[in-house]
Amino acid sequence: MRMCSIASGSSGNCIYVGSDNTHLLVDTGISKKRIEEGLKELDVKGEELDGILVTHEHSDHIQGLGVFSRKYGVPIYATKGTLEGIQASSSLGKMPEGLYHPIVIDEKFNIGDITVDPFRISHDARQPSGYRMECGGKAAAVATDLGMYDDYIVKKLTGLDAILLEANHDVHMLEVGGYPYPLKRRILGEKGHLSNELSGMLLCNILHDNLKHIVLGHLSKENNYERLAYETVKLEVTLGDNPYKGEELNMRVANRDSVSDILSF
Repeated sequence: MRMCSIASGSSGNCIYVGSDNTHLLVDTGISKKRIEEGLKELDVKGEELDGILVTHEHSDHIQGLGVFSRKYGVPIYATKGTLEGIQASSSLGKMPEGLYHPIVIDEKFNIGDITVDPFRISHDARQPSGYRMECGGKAAAVATDLGMYDDYIVKKLTGLDAILLEANHDVHMLEVGGYPYPLKRRILGEKGHLSNELSGMLLCNILHDNLKHIVLGHLSKENNYERLAYETVKLEVTLGDNPYKGEELNMRVANRDSVSDILSF
C-alpha cells in the first residue's frame, strides 16, 4: 500500500491511499489543479481513481469535489448525512448523476482490492467519519477533525501500518490568539479539533512495533506550527504510559500546501 498527503491543513485537505491496483482519495478540499499535480507525483491519473472518500461536508474537505468529479466521474463515498451536506453546498455546482454512494458507519465495503472501514468521529458536521483502509494484510487510516477520542476510536486505529493523525492546534496559542471566543470554544470542544497534546495521548494508545509511518496533519495555520506539533506529540509519547520513546518514532508533519513524502508499506 501507499499513502501520501497531497495537502493537509485547516485551509484544505486531500490524502491519497492506494494499492498497486486501486487508487483512492480521502477528501478533495483543494483545487482540481492541485489535486492533479499531486496525483502526477504519485504517477496516478485522475481517470485512474477508483473512489473519493469524503469525511464531512466542510469546505476544506470538499472544495474541489465538484470540478474534479465533473471532469473525471470518480465515485464519491460518504455517509448519508455528509452526502446531504454536499448536496446542500451551493459552491460545488451541479454534480453528475450516479456518482454518490451512501455508506454506513462501521459497515465495511470494498473498492477494488481495498477494504474500507468507516468509523464515527466527533466533529460539528452532519455525519462525519474517518476511514481505515486495508489491503494485503496492511492497514492505514486517516483520522482528522476529532474533537475527542475514546475507546471506540482507539479500537478503530489499532493494528495500523500507517496513519495520518490530526494535531490541529496548540492550546495556549489558541487561547491567547485572535480568534473570536465562540470559535475558540468550538475548536476546543468535543466536536472541534484534536490538540497537539491529545494527538500525542491518542498515539500512545495505538503504538505498536509495526506502526511504521505516523503523519501529523490538519495543522491550524494560525494556532500551530510544524515544529511545535512534532515536539509536543513526541514529548507526550515519551512521557506516556507506553514502552516507546518519541525520538524512536518514524513521524513527520504533513505539508499544508504541498505534496508530502510518499509512504510505502
